[in-house]
Amino acid sequence: MSKIHNYYVYIMANTNESPTYVGMTSSLLKRIAEHKAKKDPKCFTAQYNIFKLAYYENFQYVWDAIVREKELKHWNRQWKIELIEKQNPTWRDFYYDML
Repeated sequence: MSKIHNYYVYIMANTNESPTYVGMTSSLLKRIAEHKAKKDPKCFTAQYNIFKLAYYENFQYVWDAIVREKELKHWNRQWKIELIEKQNPTWRDFYYDML
């Protein structure tokens, strides 16, 4: 019997005017909580006050998540905004929906 794995690619922002951050994790709630707590004050999300989980995708296989993360990191800002707004037009923080 094989174990089901979950990997997440996510985009964080402050507002649609702020920089965005693309990341990948196997523990989405834990990782977003770390960003929100500014666990590493030198990291990009802490420096730019990026705290909102604006978008995420779920993957069963780690390599699929890695490929998608790299793809999104190479997207221009406008493409990321359009992707977010298709799923989340009000830029709501999905983190609180998942608690």
